[in-house]
Amino acid sequence: MNSGSPAPVMEQQTSGRKRGPTGPAVVLASGSTARAALLRQAGVGFSVVAAAVDEAAVKESLRSAGADGAGVAESLAELKAQRVARRHPGSLVIGADQVLDCEGSLFDKPADLAAARQQLLALRGRRHELLSAVVVVRDGIRQWHHVGRATLLMRDFSDEFIDGYLESVGEAALTSVGAYQLEGFGAQLFAHIDGDYFTILGLPLLPLLDFLRENGALAS
Repeated sequence: MNSGSPAPVMEQQTSGRKRGPTGPAVVLASGSTARAALLRQAGVGFSVVAAAVDEAAVKESLRSAGADGAGVAESLAELKAQRVARRHPGSLVIGADQVLDCEGSLFDKPADLAAARQQLLALRGRRHELLSAVVVVRDGIRQWHHVGRATLLMRDFSDEFIDGYLESVGEAALTSVGAYQLEGFGAQLFAHIDGDYFTILGLPLLPLLDFLRENGALAS
């Protein structure tokens, strides 16, 4: 798929144990604190090199080319990993991206609290799907990929609840698609959830850990 013109990349390295017991270094090509926390809490040694791409432009190009939500998430995940892998030869570079799909409409992170309110109103009482893609690249070659899916049903909450929710969470509502974090107050938005918890948080962790073990980055 056409991912559009190369977007500018900004990288920031954070310190940490980079290498598995005997295997390759692991690099997370994402500035997401939630993804970094999931890997860290799972005992993975890694460094963070966040590649900043023009995600809105890439998504628009992919959608114009007919890509569905899973295709958009996977393409963006690989784009991030490929950009960072160029500067880290021999490393297993993890790219990840998440897309919210509600009946064919894709949602981005809200730009402000007014946009967050509009997203919650649009999702209220409806099912949507979270598609979390992870791609691992080494020396410019895609080694592995996975797309996790979770289906969530928002309850038919009141306008007053939305206002109270946004007042409580504040700017945190702007950090994720759909304006919620399931691990916090956002849990009260939902009537039913079907899917993997880690996928909902933005990283299909268990299959990724399997891949890292199989490739010597984690003890087996």
